Amino acid sequence: MSSPLATKPSHRPRYPHFSSGPCAKHPGWSVEELAGAALGRSHRAKAGKARLQRVIAETKELLALPANYLVGILPASDTGAVEAALWSLLGPRTVDVFAWESFGKEWVTDCVKQLRPLQTRSFVAEFGDLPELRQADFRHDVVFTWNGTTSGVIVPDGDWIPDDREGLTICDATSSACAVPMPWDKLDVVTFSWQKVLGGEAQHGILILSPRAVERLESHVPQWPIPKIFRLAKDGKLIRGIFEGETINTPSMLCVEDALAAMAWARSVGGAAGLARRTRENARTIEGWVERTPWIEYLAADPALRSPTSVCLRLARDAARTISIEQQAEWFRRIGALLEEEGVAFDIGSYRDAPPGLRIWCGATVESSDLAALTQWLDWAYAAVGAAPGAGPKREALLARS
Repeated sequence: MSSPLATKPSHRPRYPHFSSGPCAKHPGWSVEELAGAALGRSHRAKAGKARLQRVIAETKELLALPANYLVGILPASDTGAVEAALWSLLGPRTVDVFAWESFGKEWVTDCVKQLRPLQTRSFVAEFGDLPELRQADFRHDVVFTWNGTTSGVIVPDGDWIPDDREGLTICDATSSACAVPMPWDKLDVVTFSWQKVLGGEAQHGILILSPRAVERLESHVPQWPIPKIFRLAKDGKLIRGIFEGETINTPSMLCVEDALAAMAWARSVGGAAGLARRTRENARTIEGWVERTPWIEYLAADPALRSPTSVCLRLARDAARTISIEQQAEWFRRIGALLEEEGVAFDIGSYRDAPPGLRIWCGATVESSDLAALTQWLDWAYAAVGAAPGAGPKREALLARS
């Protein structure tokens, strides 16, 4: 008689897309929602510019940004928005840069190796941990991610950032904006992309600037040449058009329309508060499964640091002590491949630079019922692959009995 875990679950996720970027489209999404796109038109024409201006206005409204903050659309997704900020704003002060995952480490590389002769202090933690943020000297500019998408570690709050700071705070918020409350008054520069919490399409980045950031742009000329796609100021003046629907390069009007559809859906579920609520519910669904599952645990040991969006999991430490990293990676690869073969979960493996494990997106566009179904399939896949690499029941035998 077969074990219950060896029997395939009867309920399948309705939408098996759990990738951490690009992320799942919002529930009910249909290509018909893009019918109003200004296709075949210049983005500089009245119709195209109006759609771009609408994205900017709706972003400010959805996030409840301070009235004097600016929102611009940049090329190259969140990465392009971060790079534009770093290359255009840094220089007059020492920079403290914090990293605890793959993309944050890229900003360390930029500050330390690319933007010479920038004076930099770097604070880097391993995957699953957070550097001591109170090491930041706010006479300096401070660069950090809010949520580590590849490590599942999130900044718990903004209490460590003083209101009377002298330098700028530059925050990569690509997988936290629209998902968790953000203390906008503590942040001078914020970036994100549509492809994360909103489930939009890729290749476009959002850049948010406070008045303090604008003042820096208009008072500081960087020592290094700035590529065209990163230029935010010209002749000592902010290029205002970027924040009024005049993009640096040609945007995809299809992606713009998709972002508008995503924000319309966001309003239908309660705006930013509704998105945060859905995200918390999703994260709790996975949390309940982790608590009752002995072979898995969070990459972030401290519950206060666990991301509710990009939930990163690893093999329980007791089991991992006797298994090599290579064996762990192969074991999780087999679990992911089996679930993809069954059509119940796509793209849930850990990021390539992170420790072997699972990374499950729990952002607002995912349904908690789909996550609940996924956990049943994870239990089944664990039994089917075997309790550990090279040990336990063979997958083929269990599949034959299911």
